[in-house]
Amino acid sequence: MLKRIPKFFRSFYFITTALFVVWMFFFDSNDFITQYQMSKQLSDLEDVKEGYVEKMEEVEKDRKALMGNSDLLEKYAREKYLMKRPKEDVFIIVPKEEE
Repeated sequence: MLKRIPKFFRSFYFITTALFVVWMFFFDSNDFITQYQMSKQLSDLEDVKEGYVEKMEEVEKDRKALMGNSDLLEKYAREKYLMKRPKEDVFIIVPKEEE
């Protein structure tokens, strides 16, 4: 039966290489499936990072606009933080929910 298998496939180097490849593909902690999953996760995280960087740039642009214009800063403070001038009343109108 062994004589039916070509001599090349029975060689020590071929068997060793085949076992090494099988080990690296399936059993090693750094196998190719894990590497692919980690690569995919890395690309997903880089996409999320890009979103955060864009958001940071937008916030920085808005901050510079607010700090440069006192009228805009006052409007933002009134709308966002419900601030008011002395002797001024603030009324908050809450829309009624439809049932």
